[in-house]
Amino acid sequence: MAIQSTSTPLYEKISLKNDGKRAVEIFILFLLVSLLTYRLVHLEDHGLEWQVALACESWFTFVWILVISTKWSPVSYKTYPHRILQRVSELPPVDVFVTTADPQLEPPIIIVNTVLSLMAVDYPAHKLACYVSDDGCSLLTFYSLMEAAKFAKLWVPFCKKYNIQLRAPFRYFAGDSTILSGEDCSLEFQQARDTMKDEYDKLSGKIEDASQGSVPSNFTGEFAAFSNTERKNHPTIIKIILENKGGHADELPHLIYISREKRPKHPHHYKAGAMNVLTRISGLMTNAPLMLNVDCDMYANNPQIVLHALCLLLGTKYERYCAFVQCPQYFYDGAKDDPFGNQLVVLQEYLVRGIVGIQGPVYGGTGCFHRRKVIYGSWPEDMKTEKKILTSNGELTKEKSLNGFGSSKQFIDSAAHALQGNPDHPKDLSSSLEVACQVASCTYEYNTDWGKKVGWMYGSTAEDILTGVAIHTKGWRSLYCSPNPPAFLGCAPSGGPASMTQQKRWATGLLEVLLSKRSPIYGTLFMHLHFRQCLAYLWVLIWALRSIPEFLYALLPAYCIMTNSHFLPKGQEPAIIISAAIFIIYNLYCLYEYFAIGLSIHAWWNNQRIQRITSTCAWSFGVLSVVLKLLGLSETVFEVTKKDQSTSSDSTNAELGRFTFDESPIFVPGTALLLVHLIATFTMLLGLRPQASRSSGSGMGEVICTMWVVLCFWPFFRGLFGKGKYGIPSTTIMKGAIVATIIAYLFRFTPTDWFEVRIDNRRYLYEIRHPYQWLEITLLFTKSTCFSRLRTIRWTCLDDPAKKTGHRQCLHTYGS
Repeated sequence: MAIQSTSTPLYEKISLKNDGKRAVEIFILFLLVSLLTYRLVHLEDHGLEWQVALACESWFTFVWILVISTKWSPVSYKTYPHRILQRVSELPPVDVFVTTADPQLEPPIIIVNTVLSLMAVDYPAHKLACYVSDDGCSLLTFYSLMEAAKFAKLWVPFCKKYNIQLRAPFRYFAGDSTILSGEDCSLEFQQARDTMKDEYDKLSGKIEDASQGSVPSNFTGEFAAFSNTERKNHPTIIKIILENKGGHADELPHLIYISREKRPKHPHHYKAGAMNVLTRISGLMTNAPLMLNVDCDMYANNPQIVLHALCLLLGTKYERYCAFVQCPQYFYDGAKDDPFGNQLVVLQEYLVRGIVGIQGPVYGGTGCFHRRKVIYGSWPEDMKTEKKILTSNGELTKEKSLNGFGSSKQFIDSAAHALQGNPDHPKDLSSSLEVACQVASCTYEYNTDWGKKVGWMYGSTAEDILTGVAIHTKGWRSLYCSPNPPAFLGCAPSGGPASMTQQKRWATGLLEVLLSKRSPIYGTLFMHLHFRQCLAYLWVLIWALRSIPEFLYALLPAYCIMTNSHFLPKGQEPAIIISAAIFIIYNLYCLYEYFAIGLSIHAWWNNQRIQRITSTCAWSFGVLSVVLKLLGLSETVFEVTKKDQSTSSDSTNAELGRFTFDESPIFVPGTALLLVHLIATFTMLLGLRPQASRSSGSGMGEVICTMWVVLCFWPFFRGLFGKGKYGIPSTTIMKGAIVATIIAYLFRFTPTDWFEVRIDNRRYLYEIRHPYQWLEITLLFTKSTCFSRLRTIRWTCLDDPAKKTGHRQCLHTYGS
């Protein structure tokens, strides 16, 4: 691969600074600091609610500082793939990694479409090799890939002959073929397309039949290796499904199926372990200097994506400016207005582009092109602290070869070639099979640097962020490739359970990174991570920790209403302007960001409320998972989210947009928070609040905040009365009610409270000593108001229950 000198650049760096947005961000920071100052000055004049508000708002101010730093210098890159052949005499080989783990949650038809789209990209076929890692050791997945390979012999030539732009068959045949094919209306094309459609329908039918149990079960021939295998207990299985033996550009790329060895009581490190096995096996078979990894549902949407990435990888003046190229994660068939807040459009448009302008985007785990030498632990050439990896004659040092890469002599040689920039590999893939099985064994990594200094890093379910931190810490930079059309499109989780599970996994893994030895704080203090890049990483890594102050702050309005106190300045105080200004200006600022990229006010509101739900439910469980891990009570688990293939029409988007629930305890915190605010509302409406203990009690500000929380958790309110998957399960409601009762009891009541309740002519006497008794009163009131013809209800707080006529305070009378 020789790079010819020319004045025409392969990419252009574009600054996206907006002085108006910067001014608003600074003004919001000024308001936050002003509010903190006001609270500090008046701290002695208020109680617990003021102190909690001060602590939470201090945290929010810190987070806002991280946001400002991250967004300060946004950058975009425009690539020119048509110039690449003018600059490069020979295109470099690229190894493509596709990972899957569960054929039930990740249907094989999705994997097949992803693989077909990658095999059909505009790149010489003999320069591509596609490796599929199956951690489920599924005969169904292997069978599907075998059938897909037969279809690929028709599909790939068809795409390249007619310049088809959308090369995932399930997406192509779901749209208008005339438009998708570049308005080719010739009879020849129409006949070819009809033939291709029939062949794809046959492929889909075979895979569907196989998934129903008709997959070959005689375990002969290619399927014999799957005999007597279990998902977590099986030897290594490597199958060469397609091999480009002739080395011709117009043939098909290599296609290799891999299921690494798994044994009980041997750690396999989830996706990071699978990626390291793919790296070693590909190093033996093809040893391409560049590696692309994608999730099994992220198909190649732009057929020229490899050329776009090469513009950045080969167009930089120094290699250190581009350790990897990250593409954004966009999704297909997202429900209208993003009802689950998981399409991440605004986050990638503003925060991610801001990170791009510092030391480069974080590694996102999919849609990323890596330099193999960087994954092998190489340092930038001009770093004074570069570790000695190669000897003077280009071989790995003895310490690095044994401790770093393992005991395989063949793999050590291939790694040395890769680190030199002169990759070498055997012409025949099958000649490497025996050694490939060796490096894929579950014991190969023992006493090596894999997962520590080499390859994908271990220690977190967010292996992508951990690996990216390790790379940036060495002084490497990364670049961002966002072509039009988008490079890759994937499947966003649909429904509440899948979205919350994904967010919990992210929050758990990110907090593990923050608390690990590879924390970006250490990288900034003692290595080469830029300070602002550290701040950007911190904004990502503290997602789980944000759940604590946000949950406490969400409880404050209910607490103040139930205790007749206040945490906001009163209406007659000038400081109320600060709080109101923060609320109004921040929301208008966020709304502007949505409008600026063509999104609606409904999308803004959906993301706002889902952010509150995610923080309360998913992120709080992420904190709990890490705490249990630190206490040695459990280990964090990589939870695979369910992938859906089917495209959705507008008529079904409304149904897809409804929030769904399941029996998971992850919905208990949100249910409890909603019930606490409903209890506070009933307390206020029924006049059950005590006399204000200070100069003034709770005011309109606390009421508005309570209404805001209820609106944010409106999907949960609907879930209280919903049916099926749209209703909160009764067990979750009961658990949430118990938690809410305990919270309300701790907020409001003392063990000396006696209550006389008269509903019509019936009299109930309660001594409130236990939380469940307040729950009993609440259920009694709800039952009476909803299921009976209530005329009069009277709540009386008694000094002495023996004195029926004497009472301390008549709390409320309803009716005539």
